[in-house]
Amino acid sequence: MDNVAITKNKDIQAHLQSWFKDGLRFECQRCGRCCRGEPGVVWVNQREIEEISGFLGISKNAFAKKYLRGINDRFSLLEYGNGDCIMYDNGCKIYNKRPCQCRSFPFWKSNLENRSAWEKVKKTCPGIDKGKLHNFQDIEDNVKLHEQRFG
Repeated sequence: MDNVAITKNKDIQAHLQSWFKDGLRFECQRCGRCCRGEPGVVWVNQREIEEISGFLGISKNAFAKKYLRGINDRFSLLEYGNGDCIMYDNGCKIYNKRPCQCRSFPFWKSNLENRSAWEKVKKTCPGIDKGKLHNFQDIEDNVKLHEQRFG
């Protein structure tokens, strides 16, 4: 990594630390707003496929046929025509085994760029600024987890 990239990375880290260094409150309200309405992808890896299929009590192959779509060399949960996740039915059917993408929300880099981005996502997510105070390290760990998988 060259000096410019290192400096840029340190600048980003310093900027992130500056506005949420004391942590952020978030507690999922299980409202489903992030699960419904907008088309997209919810990526799942092989480990998650195994965990979810086991949780549902079906084979990996049965799970794949009923709930997954292939996109290039990856898998995503299916969605209904209206954009709702196939795992949403008045609540997440797999909440305790939900994929990393869902578990790490709202602590995604795009939502943490600045307070304005956080406030924007707060308009659609009633769990933001409620419940547990997540310290900086917890937030950073979630960002890293999400970035490793999807960055």
